[in-house]
Amino acid sequence: MQAKNILLQHPQRKTLHNEIHARPPEAMSAPLAISHVVMACDAAQREASRRHVTTLLRDHHLPPPDQASTHIRMEVGPFRIRWELHTEFVSWTFLRTIAADDLDKRDDPPVAIDVVPQGWFSALPGECLTAMHLWALPMRSLGATSMLKRVLQEDTLLGSSVAEGNGEVYTDLSIHADGFARFVVLAGSMTPRRLGRLVQRLTEIETYRMAALLGLPAAREAASALADAERELAELAQAIRSATPNDEPELLDRLTKLAGEVESQHAATHSRFSASAAYFALVDKRIDDIAEVRLPGLQTIREFMDRRLTPARSTCEWATRRQDALSERVSRISNLLRTRVEIDQQQSSQALLETMNQRQGLQLKLQTTVEGLSVAAITYYVVGLIAYLAKGAHVLGWPWSGESTAALAIPVVAGIVWWSMRKLHKKIVEQQPHDL
Repeated sequence: MQAKNILLQHPQRKTLHNEIHARPPEAMSAPLAISHVVMACDAAQREASRRHVTTLLRDHHLPPPDQASTHIRMEVGPFRIRWELHTEFVSWTFLRTIAADDLDKRDDPPVAIDVVPQGWFSALPGECLTAMHLWALPMRSLGATSMLKRVLQEDTLLGSSVAEGNGEVYTDLSIHADGFARFVVLAGSMTPRRLGRLVQRLTEIETYRMAALLGLPAAREAASALADAERELAELAQAIRSATPNDEPELLDRLTKLAGEVESQHAATHSRFSASAAYFALVDKRIDDIAEVRLPGLQTIREFMDRRLTPARSTCEWATRRQDALSERVSRISNLLRTRVEIDQQQSSQALLETMNQRQGLQLKLQTTVEGLSVAAITYYVVGLIAYLAKGAHVLGWPWSGESTAALAIPVVAGIVWWSMRKLHKKIVEQQPHDL
């Protein structure tokens, strides 16, 4: 008896577990014609692609795909369709079985899209990024040799032995008059599963190669903007060396605008360059997976890609490094200029503090003078009161006259007032740090 799983399940467990089974290869048997089309799509066009494949299935009385599905495989009349939804594009793969003797009877070899409804096919949402025809043939079929000569250009022919010598792959990686690139696979003794994996990897090589190259136009456009920004930064760095404090606000404003432009361009292209780097890595991985072995007199797909894709890959990587380096340089010079402005502000603040100290010293001297006058004034009024009291007391028997009493009281009163003022001043000074 199987035990029931009563554990609390993570909401994404099934989705994450089934990710390893997403877009699996399917078994294929030669002879077979395959047409693979990749449409670059935005979010709205990807949803339109889902509706478009639903229309095809409905017209053939087939169930529509689930709204959460990102790929489907289904037999649709005389052909088989494979639909895959990706982040930036939607891929459409059409497969049909062909007869080996048809390859010699027709000038143009049969292709899979011949049996696809043409009105529906021409209305695929998005913009075509990749289009390729692939023929999988038995290695010793009568039409295999003539097929290579008819569908591929001999002067640009590439070829290699794959799958440990059990098959061969040929292509010229050229866009022909019908707008499609062409591949020929001689299946040899490969099993259907292995042939399916090989075909899937070849279509992915072409898909990811074109997706990776989307970063090349962006890198070329960025080069001009980066050159202007580097020239502006060099001028600012030179101007900062001889700038006066009055020039610094203007320089800081120019530098801030330049930093904004650099960061804006970096934000606009960073995702594209990152995606290109990921796609280039996928191209390398898929080429490794097909395990090529050189055929006499032919260049392998790996050798061709290494030679032709390396400049484009280096351009994208160079643009990324150049953007990062420029951003760091702008940041360093901005910090340098801000430090210089802060030093000038500190010097101005120091001069202001010195001026305030001088004014405070003058105020202290003035305060001391006022305190002396205050002592004299208070002494004058107190002595006057004592004189009045002495005159009254003299009538009652006080031995000294009012003037004599006032004269004797002046030093005593002045000393008491001075001592009281000093004590009050000292108390205020001692309390000032606690108040701060």
